[in-house]
Amino acid sequence: MTSLRRWIGILVAGCGVPLALVAQQRLAIPSGEEMAPSSVPATSPSEGPMLPTDPLLPLSPSGRHYPLVPTKADAIAQLLSVLEEAIRNPATPFDQIPQLAHQQQVIYRVLSHEPERATAVRNALPTRWRWVFDQHIAARREFLAMHRGPASARVPAWRIQSPAPEAQLLRAYRSAAEATGIPWTVLAAVNLVETGMGRIDGVSVANAQGPMQFLPTTWAEAGIGQGGDIRDPWDSIHAAARYLVRRGGLRDLRQGLWGYNNSDHYGEAVLRYAALLDRDPLAYRGLYHWQIHYASAAGDLWLHEGYHRSKPASAHQHSREQPFSKPPSTLPLSTNTQS
Repeated sequence: MTSLRRWIGILVAGCGVPLALVAQQRLAIPSGEEMAPSSVPATSPSEGPMLPTDPLLPLSPSGRHYPLVPTKADAIAQLLSVLEEAIRNPATPFDQIPQLAHQQQVIYRVLSHEPERATAVRNALPTRWRWVFDQHIAARREFLAMHRGPASARVPAWRIQSPAPEAQLLRAYRSAAEATGIPWTVLAAVNLVETGMGRIDGVSVANAQGPMQFLPTTWAEAGIGQGGDIRDPWDSIHAAARYLVRRGGLRDLRQGLWGYNNSDHYGEAVLRYAALLDRDPLAYRGLYHWQIHYASAAGDLWLHEGYHRSKPASAHQHSREQPFSKPPSTLPLSTNTQS
């Protein structure tokens, strides 16, 4: 079984916590963590978490621009603290989570390339978020270690779609876990790193397909696909659990994950995300909303939901045609913010 190789660089409920966000009040910054207005966003009880913005940046079809990352470590730490808190807070309006999660995702992607600044950010974080930070950065660096060659000059022939509802996916992970003994957190992590929980609708270079990236030959093996639909989230998540059992996952999860990708880096990264979800189930809210980013010669391109190419194309040409997809140049942030 083979992953969608360049996507795998992304990096994606629990225990009875409801996924529906019922309260409509916004999250206020905890006392003592106000942010310097010249460099980092603020928040208020009426407006909620405020994210750094630049009105000159091009907007995606969803009306959002590529997330900006502050230049100073303490500003990043304060922003990240607000994001982690807001993503988990039941009072945060549901429609705010996608933008907050995307901002969170881009921060971790940027810091994974910058060891010194990442260390400074970690040291500036409140203690409660340092372990979370460590899992994200470690997982991302495992994926970077898998791809030492030059970045792709082309963007892929994929369609990026909205995933199945997060509660529906959670039910599938838990059902498959109950049926097989493979932890739901591992299944969610595999779904995240393989296709962004089903956002990528595409076929890998090895012909792997569907939200859990099965080879049709593997799917057809007795006891794996069981006559289901390789593209259906429920069917593919359950098949993935059965596959991991067959590959020895009940004895050793790393051994089972080797079947998905013959790399120790892959297994370690998946287990980092699984550990995060196991200890901190509400982290699922953020991971579910992570976007598809593609490491290319034109930069870390954001392939938005709605992206569709029937054949690969020049990454530089794509960034010119869809300028919002390219990361902004590093620059000091203005005082402008948006929720």
